[in-house]
Amino acid sequence: MEELNCETAFTIPIFGGIPVAESVVVTWFIMAVLVIGSILLVRGLRVENPGKRQLALETVIGTIYDFFYDLLGEEGKCYIPYLMTVAFYIALSNMIGLLGMKSPTKDVGVTGALALMSIILIEFSGIRKKGPKKFLKSFAEPVPVMLPMNILEIFIRPLSLCMRLFGNILGAFVIMELIKIVAPLLVPIPFSFYFDIFDGLIQAYVFVFLTSLFIKDTME
Repeated sequence: MEELNCETAFTIPIFGGIPVAESVVVTWFIMAVLVIGSILLVRGLRVENPGKRQLALETVIGTIYDFFYDLLGEEGKCYIPYLMTVAFYIALSNMIGLLGMKSPTKDVGVTGALALMSIILIEFSGIRKKGPKKFLKSFAEPVPVMLPMNILEIFIRPLSLCMRLFGNILGAFVIMELIKIVAPLLVPIPFSFYFDIFDGLIQAYVFVFLTSLFIKDTME
């Protein structure tokens, strides 16, 4: 229950005090890592005779880009940069526990915000592709009786995205704490690598994969 409570890192002394959650501070750190890492990795890129670092970077980014392009196609490629950014953020957030920090994705406010941004993008993709009139008309497809269910789906999608990510990360934390209590020496190490790295990457993949599928479905 303590983990479900959002801990306050510090309070900004304005407007009667604005509390800043620990998950927000860790997110700032992850943002700084991503920004600085991006700047360092793209320095000195060359068209001819690229170095090993550039080749490795192009391979990783190219593979991830192709994955999303295969899902979204030409019409959805403009959403790929957002999806890649979210994937990197969630992956780092899930693995930040290896550094002794609290994972932001263990805060339902963070996962809820990610889901809300994704659902706005999903609905926007439909409006952009079909136009407002056709987009609204699509809620009554394939038959008008489906209208309530299609409207309800708008709220179900972000809830499922939010709770799936939050539940898996919190569940992994609870399991790790129980393992540390039962066998505090050596045993938690391989489990930590599994839950913090493998499971963390899987959850990042699932989140952006489902978002991509929803975008594709909305555009079609």
